Amino acid sequence: MATTTTKIGLVGLGHMGGNMAARFLAAGYTVYGESRDRGDADELVHEGLQWRGTPREVAEATDVLITSLPSDDVLESVASGRDGVLAGLAEPKVWIDMSTVSPRASRELAKRVQARGAAMLDAPVSGSVPQVQAGTLTIMVGGDEQAYARVEPILRELGTPTHIGENGQGLVLKLAINISLAVQMLAFAEGLVLAERSGIDRKLAVEVMTGSPIGSPMLKARAELVIDLPDEAWFDVSLMQKDVALALDTGRELHVPLPSAAAADSVLTIARAFGYERRDIAALFQVLAHLASEPAHPRA
Repeated sequence: MATTTTKIGLVGLGHMGGNMAARFLAAGYTVYGESRDRGDADELVHEGLQWRGTPREVAEATDVLITSLPSDDVLESVASGRDGVLAGLAEPKVWIDMSTVSPRASRELAKRVQARGAAMLDAPVSGSVPQVQAGTLTIMVGGDEQAYARVEPILRELGTPTHIGENGQGLVLKLAINISLAVQMLAFAEGLVLAERSGIDRKLAVEVMTGSPIGSPMLKARAELVIDLPDEAWFDVSLMQKDVALALDTGRELHVPLPSAAAADSVLTIARAFGYERRDIAALFQVLAHLASEPAHPRA
């Protein structure tokens, strides 16, 4: 069982990884870290994080390694090479990858980890920075059940973990959740634009809609963001589209039609074209409002 004597490493100290590191430090763990931008770690180093120069050095120094990275390509770059994570892994280390990446790529990487005597778990999360800070993430874990049992107490510092099944299945379930996340946001934006265009006050419409049966926790949390879109995103349009694209790819592999995901993907493409790539997905309201303001094109 993991204890506070377990040494934890984090590679990637951005919004998610950095806040994870802060929680582990506050819980009394010895934490090592590395990031592309050394500046990401300055405050954490002041709080006790031990900096290492490469992913390999972090893996070598720790019992449990955690990564939270934006894409398949970045994950592969962190894993491979002389200074990569794989070069620093050995029995009985456990690598917990909390990135949202392709289930296929994750399964292939897990085989390479296993060949080195270590274990890899895919453990994507549902939730964003506020949930990391509060320790209320929903964590879906795929991989060896014994490895999961060893690191479950560590994951509980971040939220509620559930072992889903074999490698890749945690990621499939995360993608299934993110289909709904994208589609809910799009449907809410559609309804709000329709209400506002009829003359209903936007704040009043948001209040009534989020208080109705459609008011999921996600929509309630983003209500203020829809009314006044902040510059800093909880979950930006670019990352949302990346996850929807992964879901569509997985659907094709499994011969599952995903029509609502395809519709969300189309609108996310428009959002990026309008310059909302780094804005929160609450921006879908502004995107649809802009489209609704354009003059109708006469039919030929």
